[in-house]
Amino acid sequence: MQVDPLVSKLDRRYQDLSNSRSNWEKHWQELADYMLPRKADITKKRTQGDKRTELIFDSTAIHAVELLAASLHGMMTSPSTPWFSLRYRNSNLQGNDAANEWLEVCIDQMYQAFHRSNFQQEVHELYYDLVVFGTGAIYLDIDGDSLRFATRHIAEICISENSQGVVDTVYRKFKMTARAMEQQFGSTLPVGVLKDAQNEPYKEHEIIHVVYPRGETKGRAAKNKPIASVYYHKATKTLLSESGFDEFPFFVPRFVKDSVSTYGRSPAMTALPDTKMLNKMSEVTIRAAQKQVDPPLMVPDDGFMLPIRTTPGSLNFYRAGTRDRLEPLQIGANNPLGLNMEEQRRNAIRQAFYVDQLLLGQGSSMTATEVLQRNEEKMRLLGPVLGRLQSELLQPLISRAFALLLRSGQLPPAPQELQGQDIDIEYVSPLAKAQKLTDLQSMLRGFEVMMQVAEIAPVMDYLDADKLVQYLVEVTGIPARVIRSDDEVARIRRQAQQAQAQQAQAQQAMMESEQAKNVAPLIKAVGGLGSAA
Repeated sequence: MQVDPLVSKLDRRYQDLSNSRSNWEKHWQELADYMLPRKADITKKRTQGDKRTELIFDSTAIHAVELLAASLHGMMTSPSTPWFSLRYRNSNLQGNDAANEWLEVCIDQMYQAFHRSNFQQEVHELYYDLVVFGTGAIYLDIDGDSLRFATRHIAEICISENSQGVVDTVYRKFKMTARAMEQQFGSTLPVGVLKDAQNEPYKEHEIIHVVYPRGETKGRAAKNKPIASVYYHKATKTLLSESGFDEFPFFVPRFVKDSVSTYGRSPAMTALPDTKMLNKMSEVTIRAAQKQVDPPLMVPDDGFMLPIRTTPGSLNFYRAGTRDRLEPLQIGANNPLGLNMEEQRRNAIRQAFYVDQLLLGQGSSMTATEVLQRNEEKMRLLGPVLGRLQSELLQPLISRAFALLLRSGQLPPAPQELQGQDIDIEYVSPLAKAQKLTDLQSMLRGFEVMMQVAEIAPVMDYLDADKLVQYLVEVTGIPARVIRSDDEVARIRRQAQQAQAQQAQAQQAMMESEQAKNVAPLIKAVGGLGSAA
């Protein structure tokens, strides 16, 4: 059977990418064995329901992973608080009331779409992959009028970067039943798969899904979208379908990444030596404690009748007159030393996963100032991670979701004057807000100093009141619907100036009237003196 040239070329690329990540796979398997056992099937092939905790004697690392993943979820994409907003790149439009109201309607519709979708559970799974493997992959498409997200297992994904270090190619190898393949791909299936769909519908086959920039395969006139999407059957190299996307549908964030690696590194990689050591130490300590609680017995070689019974109330027979006795073997174990060494390893693991900073001293009384200082410390530690996740995960995800909803008619059409205007994403998650509020605290402290200096120097002349208010609105995230537009503010100020001018004129007329009343008797008196003369 002749192999499609496109499939042949894509499969060669897949083999190259798969070979280049073989070392990563061994590393990921070891990480999952100790810290995320439910995903520990990268190089080990396990059946469903198989036990996966045979190497674990201490769960400190597992709990630390859960805490950091949940904290990232709550601080960056919380389901209970807003975590992104939109604003115009053109600063002149930011004061346009109608433009801001349209943008807020779009934001509300996007949040509703996210809440209707499976975003929260899938992005939480993505944070687990980031914390343990250092690399995660989540897929976004639209099904009817609903957004659909899918976090892909790291074992399925091979990635490649472009010249700017952005992931623009994703290969995903996965299995589908013959029945599901027939439902999705129809008559394009190989003959063997079609037979399985009739006789063994639940037999699984390997499929590879490739998403890459179409510019690399010019001449394929079937599809014209900028991002190509190709499915093919792995065993027979049969092309199953070819289509495309307007935007790249995979988002592949890395926790941290060096300049020579494609895949990221994680806190779990930092904590892996301590985790392995802690598990081995816990195993040894458990065995030592077991020997102390139920010690081995020293039995003389004669004088006793076997077997030796160790159950409560049991009887052991020995020869009368002998002085030999059953004695426990004293192993001289030093349990406190082992427990102290284990606690050192636990503290090192907690530090690698920022446990102390994330818990913020829970259970102890702290003043408001201490809480602010701890929040600032947390922001300094997680700030670099936030920046990378914003650029590699949140920004492309929000942009694609906006485009999908706009094309499906779920967002209102933009007013005519907004056509062609660029829209920027603003992050308002608890973590992003905390960073901004840190800047706000610094500004307020500076403002207090300026107020004190204002008694001896005209420093207040340097402050622009309008820009100060705009900064406060931006930092605190006040909704546009409760903020007056620039035109409305200017109209109110003109009305106030006109009212002040009218009041000044009335006061001036009143003063002139009072003066006239006071001058009239004087004029009358002066006139009387003239007539008398």
